[in-house]
Amino acid sequence: MIEYLAVINGIQTAASYHEEEVNGIFLPLLRKLTALQKKKARRILALLSAPPGAGKSTLLSFLCHLSTEQMGCSPIQILGMDGFHRRQHDLQTHFFEKDGELLPLVAIKGAPVTFDLEKLTDSVKRISEGEVCGWPSYNRLLHNPTENAQTVDGKIVLLEGNYLLLDEDGWRALRSFADYTISIRAEETLLRQRLIARRIKTGVDPEPAARFVDFSDMPNVRLCLEKTMPADLELRIGADGRCHLSSGGLDEGQ
Repeated sequence: MIEYLAVINGIQTAASYHEEEVNGIFLPLLRKLTALQKKKARRILALLSAPPGAGKSTLLSFLCHLSTEQMGCSPIQILGMDGFHRRQHDLQTHFFEKDGELLPLVAIKGAPVTFDLEKLTDSVKRISEGEVCGWPSYNRLLHNPTENAQTVDGKIVLLEGNYLLLDEDGWRALRSFADYTISIRAEETLLRQRLIARRIKTGVDPEPAARFVDFSDMPNVRLCLEKTMPADLELRIGADGRCHLSSGGLDEGQ
């Protein structure tokens, strides 16, 4: 068992990874990306798509750590799509209809419609073309993106997000810029439990935490589980909380 401590969106997150996961999935994945980058002799872009609560941000932080520690692996640069949230003012002044009632988009912040897809697509294209450029992050204190919070200059870039492989108009185009794609799935019940626990860690009582997750997060969870396109590598989170290989190969020669 390998214990790992990360700070994700200002929340200290402890994770444990079994040696079977590390040696059977994570290190082979890093070596595959390393081999792919060397073969193409340019920057490569990998997309990782997973529903809310799957632990993708913590996992990528761990992969980044592994990539700098292990022989045969090139360092990876990790990016997130959260910096492409529409600005808070826009979400507060634009509305959607639910059960005959008009609600501001901020009420469903995190749904696909609350992201600036055009800006995200343009930025992903620039990354795929090897451009050294800025990348935004999401500031949870300001509730707005911070522009150019990170400089993208890595040879292997791994971008994570809920909707990077979403099978809907506009979103499908993102896949065309990727050299490699990864998806993570898990049972809906497990994801709900994780999301509620994460909400409670921010100081929210269990009952309102559950109400928030059911209204705001679970529709996005179901959308990801139902409409994520097939990936080159598909992983699933089991009831034991561990990553398992679902489909796809990790042979460096593939």
